[in-house]
Amino acid sequence: MFKYVLLLHLSNLLILGQFLQRQKILGIYRTMLRTIRQVPDEGDRKYLRDWASAEFKRNKTATDQDAIRMMITQANNHLEELQKSLALARS
Repeated sequence: MFKYVLLLHLSNLLILGQFLQRQKILGIYRTMLRTIRQVPDEGDRKYLRDWASAEFKRNKTATDQDAIRMMITQANNHLEELQKSLALARS
């Protein structure tokens, strides 16, 4: 019984790489939400916030490491584009 409980507990632990990757993803998400708060139009802000939330939730259960790396790259690209658009709008 003890071995079974221990195995269940250990299977729920994240290995270091997964933990670091998770932290990176959460950081991108937080930065994206902070950036979205700078969008001047309330309707655009709501649309972008809903879109970001839905995308991150939709991909929450992904396990394929190659797909996750691709999604991180895409999220960073979207974030950079949003930041560039905001910078252009301010100038």
